[in-house]
Amino acid sequence: RGFGPWARIYRPVTGGRRQCVQLCIPSWNALDDRAWGHAATLEPAELARVLGVYAHRVMTPVGSTAVSGLEMMTALNPPTRASEPDQDGKRHSEHRPGSLGTQGLDPAPCEAIDGHPVLAHLPRFHIRGPEERLFEEAYDWARDLTDAECMQSHLVGIDVNLAFGAAANGAVVGLDSPPEHVTGPVFDPAVPGSWLVDLSHVDLSRVKVAKQWRDLEGGLLPSPFTPTGERPEGPAWYATPTVAYAVELGYDVTPVEAWVRPRSGRFLDGWYKRLRDAYVATMADLKVAEKLPPGEFLEAMDGYKGRDPELGIVLDAVKMTVKGGIGKLQEKARGGGWVPGQAWPALARPTWRPDIRATVISRARINMHRKMIALAAATARYPVAVLSDCAVYTADGPSPLAVLPYDQDGKTVPGSFRLGVSPGMVKHEGTQDVLWGVGLLEQLGTEGKVANLARYIKTGEVTARDTGE
Repeated sequence: RGFGPWARIYRPVTGGRRQCVQLCIPSWNALDDRAWGHAATLEPAELARVLGVYAHRVMTPVGSTAVSGLEMMTALNPPTRASEPDQDGKRHSEHRPGSLGTQGLDPAPCEAIDGHPVLAHLPRFHIRGPEERLFEEAYDWARDLTDAECMQSHLVGIDVNLAFGAAANGAVVGLDSPPEHVTGPVFDPAVPGSWLVDLSHVDLSRVKVAKQWRDLEGGLLPSPFTPTGERPEGPAWYATPTVAYAVELGYDVTPVEAWVRPRSGRFLDGWYKRLRDAYVATMADLKVAEKLPPGEFLEAMDGYKGRDPELGIVLDAVKMTVKGGIGKLQEKARGGGWVPGQAWPALARPTWRPDIRATVISRARINMHRKMIALAAATARYPVAVLSDCAVYTADGPSPLAVLPYDQDGKTVPGSFRLGVSPGMVKHEGTQDVLWGVGLLEQLGTEGKVANLARYIKTGEVTARDTGE
């Protein structure tokens, strides 16, 4: 591919081992400011420290944070290993169980993104609906405030730490075998796959919370089954965690068909642990430790990146490694010469796996919903907006402690949001007053659509009309 901003130079093989030097050329835009902030403008010694800490805690960066995140999946779970010695004492390369193998796999038709070769038979301008396409994405949902909520003083945003990383932890995904098509299957929450099932009968006004039936204000909650939060209208394709959550809420499911992957495992566990440790260690260096009481945690988070701006850059890069690595599992075609139905280079990778991405995003959305209904059941508090891993609530004070009830022992509602630094716990995203929110809803609202306050809660600034993008 030529000499680019992330070139790698190899030394000659000596003693059966090869060494290389990884180059990073900031003047060639190696450090995207979306992931690395102002790293490209740092002095050499400062930049060396940033890249060195990242390399030590995550891996030697080999490209964008997304590329590095994807590469680390393979590095921690390589597709091959050395076999036992044969009769001549020689070892050979063999498949390593628990990996994705060495060959790319075609997805199930419902898992394929538009333009994929497995969909080449469809008419050119055909638009697939939910009964044809798996659409597991992060939340982008909002609603109008109720009269009671308008009487409260503040809007408080809480943000889940490393949400996609926490969702990847423990996720059971398909490994190196192609998906198998099944008609009229019995749903099995232990089998990863995609299921065509009607979940429109799930009524959020009465659901099981912690295995107990509870009555809720279902109209104030987003549906857990769609990224828009709208209730499904009929059969649609869902990843296993989404269907399993419908069962958890107390409802029966009857899939029509499914694409399942019997050969499965927790492929991302090591990847999550590495990134989790990098995140927590960097936060500790910024004086935000684990297991702090809620009040102390909020104090420690106040201006934490300013304590060491270089480590602040590393922290952002770690977060983008998680987000970008998951996104790369479904890399789209790039370049002007591509035409729909034609394969693009990313499809040849064993790590081009939209089904794994769907599982992780499904788990992240479901984890968010599970926490929201636990809080609603205990406190009658309901979110007014959710954007990916950020939820906004009305409250009578500016702190998250005005939303999340903690007792004197530092305990809160079981199964709900908890303040803390670990992935899956939450931090304060931002606070604005309710009058700001009401004005924004009037300013940006369009016919049939409510502006998402979670998009602006951090700074309160609005740069463009809310289009949902």
